[in-house]
Amino acid sequence: MTSPFKKKYIIPIVASAFLFIGVSFKDDFFEIAKQIEIFTTLFKELNKNYVDETNPGDLMDKAIKGMLASLDPYTVYYNEQDVVKFKINNTGEYTGIGATITRKDDKLIIKEPYKNFPADKAGLKAGDEIIQIGDVLLSDFKDDASQLFRGAKNTKIDVKFIRQGKTNTAQIILDEVAIKSVPFFGKIDEKTGYIVLSHFNNKASLETKEALEQLKREGAERIVLDLRGNPGGLLNEAVTICNLFVPKNETIVTTKSKIEKHNNTYKTSREPIDTEIPLVILVNGRSASASEIVSGALQDLDRAVIIGSRSFGKGLVQRPVELTYGTQLKVTISRYYTPSGRCIQALDYAHKDKNGVATKTEAKNYNAFKTRKGRTVYDGGGIQPDIELEETKTSPITEALLKNDGIFNYVTTYYYKNPNLGNQIPTFSDADFQDFKHYLKAQKFSFDTETELALKNTLAVAKKEKIDESINTEYQQLFTSLQKSEDNLLDKNKQEIKNLIVDEIIKRYQYQEGLYQYYLQNNSEIKKAVSVLNNNSEYKSILKM
Repeated sequence: MTSPFKKKYIIPIVASAFLFIGVSFKDDFFEIAKQIEIFTTLFKELNKNYVDETNPGDLMDKAIKGMLASLDPYTVYYNEQDVVKFKINNTGEYTGIGATITRKDDKLIIKEPYKNFPADKAGLKAGDEIIQIGDVLLSDFKDDASQLFRGAKNTKIDVKFIRQGKTNTAQIILDEVAIKSVPFFGKIDEKTGYIVLSHFNNKASLETKEALEQLKREGAERIVLDLRGNPGGLLNEAVTICNLFVPKNETIVTTKSKIEKHNNTYKTSREPIDTEIPLVILVNGRSASASEIVSGALQDLDRAVIIGSRSFGKGLVQRPVELTYGTQLKVTISRYYTPSGRCIQALDYAHKDKNGVATKTEAKNYNAFKTRKGRTVYDGGGIQPDIELEETKTSPITEALLKNDGIFNYVTTYYYKNPNLGNQIPTFSDADFQDFKHYLKAQKFSFDTETELALKNTLAVAKKEKIDESINTEYQQLFTSLQKSEDNLLDKNKQEIKNLIVDEIIKRYQYQEGLYQYYLQNNSEIKKAVSVLNNNSEYKSILKM
């Protein structure tokens, strides 16, 4: 806290400093003050004079979020309710139901109940559609419905839900829920350990360290670290995880900002666990941020072989700024750079196309950098694996199935048609795949590809202009052709889709743990990782050891 004495002298010094700052800053300062005054006046007059009752909090929430939408998607305003969720993501602890849920229309959909947590104990399953929480009908509740599941430990909450067309009731008893950064670790074979790191909360490095030490005690002589689908989190945890495998005082990442105090170099600060154990890291297109710091740094230091598909490409750093009344701003303050000097940011939010979409750095504009031992690596588009597996990339048709719950909804139906599968490994035949395709048609599943959306929009405009009847025949022909094209794409990407269906089926019967157990022997990326680790000469040649 600043003392009165310091305040007395700081103010004149700061004021005099302004005299030596360029005209540009003073103009900006005046412009900011001017715009704040305009907005304050507008907000006051709007709420005072508008013909209907207004909700000032809701109006301000939308105004702020609308303003930030013109920047990058990581600069976010959190109202008081949002702050609670933000803290949960960083601490990994909260009191709740222990399930992933999503809002759809007037329902909350259970996407994944976690084993032995409140929702699971209450008998709720993936695909259940919650329509009432306590006395609140979700059709009448337009705010964030997840807040209705908040309360003290042992609070009892009655819910009404729809399962396979039938309405059911259940009682959920809230409990403490700890979100593990390392949801699973185990041994692939006698000498190979496997660690899944799903996100970077403040226990990520501790849990990773404990998993590594346990696997070494069990005889693991090499490690596969799985960062696939990991969206990132706390930067410091990424540095500490790297420190498990590299010596003390090693530079892992630097950040550069327009504000001097945000320019930092992050080095390892502890004694490592093992600097020699062979290490493979798995990444994919959903590995982002802190995941890319870990994989990028250990690639630059020639400490790990990276396998999979190119990572997401998020080279921006955010920090939370406390605002008034319990609100918060998470703001992008800097870019980060791996040890070789790479910034792997893929999208340029300062330059957007006519549709407001950030432009992507083209491969021809990537810059080359060198790892410690002279291997060539590139910036601009995420972390490119040392061994890139084409089969791990997700096709657009599969992305559409995932985004619009085509696979999820099909597996919900499959689950109730096959109640006794238990711990068996499901076989999903070509005949089953045809059944999946028939399901999509029966449900009139919409892929919502860009082409499909554009075609539907054309018909909507035509109806508005009352010319739809004259183009209806041509429209139907185009739509039929599009459906045939989508059907062909389903067949073309059959194996990829079948693999994802099997993954979802296993989760329904055996939870996440069962899925990871299945991966140990059946996942192509893990098989490739084991193959590389088993071939010492190949491993060393990749890293130029």
